[in-house]
Amino acid sequence: MNISDRLKRIAGMVNRCSSIADIGTDHGYIPIFLVKNRVCERAVASDINRGPVLRALANVKKAGLEGAIECRLGGGLGIVSPGEVEGAVIAGMGGYLIVDILEERPEVVQKLQFVVLQPVQHSVVMRKYLYNRGYDIIDEELCYDEGKYYEIIKARFDGVSRDAEDIYYEIGSKLLEKKHPLLKEFIHFKIKKNEAAINAIKEDSESARLRKTVLIEWNAKLKEMLECL
Repeated sequence: MNISDRLKRIAGMVNRCSSIADIGTDHGYIPIFLVKNRVCERAVASDINRGPVLRALANVKKAGLEGAIECRLGGGLGIVSPGEVEGAVIAGMGGYLIVDILEERPEVVQKLQFVVLQPVQHSVVMRKYLYNRGYDIIDEELCYDEGKYYEIIKARFDGVSRDAEDIYYEIGSKLLEKKHPLLKEFIHFKIKKNEAAINAIKEDSESARLRKTVLIEWNAKLKEMLECL
């Protein structure tokens, strides 16, 4: 089965384990890939909508993995009980929604050995939440797929609240530590995006001037990061 580079990178962050839940599974590609490649023995593929669950079920049957992958209809981590799976993948949704999913079932999250998270937007919000609400960020990955950058974060709950400079909510410290090969171009992308936002500010109100100042300062910090790579 051929899967996108984004999904391969997500799957590559999963520990070898006995069981995993894929939340918001869509086609069931990640659980099928993980079980086929013996990364995990069994998986739960879930989605809040019936259509994706039926698509996942069809793909699971096609792969002959009905005995190893169970497809469930339901929202978030409510589809598993505490301790039922060792890890979870929550990918392809906004950072705010991922935070809501983690917040809704702390009794499940706290028993997981790891979570692999891939927000499509608002990664800053999600990363700040993880730092402040007792998660240890184990690793981070970055990929460019179909014209977009994707950040993938692997974390586990340990109950220790952490603080970081705001810039590290924007650019993950793990990416900096390992000098990720895509990091330079990702930072350049961020700088250009901020420059476009700065140039688009035409209003001369106090809030507009403040927003412009913040973006200029942000870009200065990003440029400092580039010098260290």
